[in-house]
Amino acid sequence: MVDWQITATTLVCNAVAEEVTILVYPDWTVRCTGFEKYTKSRSASLELLKRSLALRKTLDCKGLDCPSIIEYKLKLEDEEKRRASHTGEKK
Repeated sequence: MVDWQITATTLVCNAVAEEVTILVYPDWTVRCTGFEKYTKSRSASLELLKRSLALRKTLDCKGLDCPSIIEYKLKLEDEEKRRASHTGEKK
């Protein structure tokens, strides 16, 4: 069992070329502000396409399959396993 209510990190996401915040909840569900911003509406998707053209770079949000999300979640899971092993908890 984790001893936090929510944890988050902010990073520059290459998929959308701006800062995003990745949030992880105690039940291991994940939210990403970039994913929410650029996939929830057609206008936001068009904005991402325009930025992609302006930067001459393909910008494409991978959603919850994003390597940054997966990496952050795995990092937290590893930290929790280490913490549990040090305190004698069984996971």
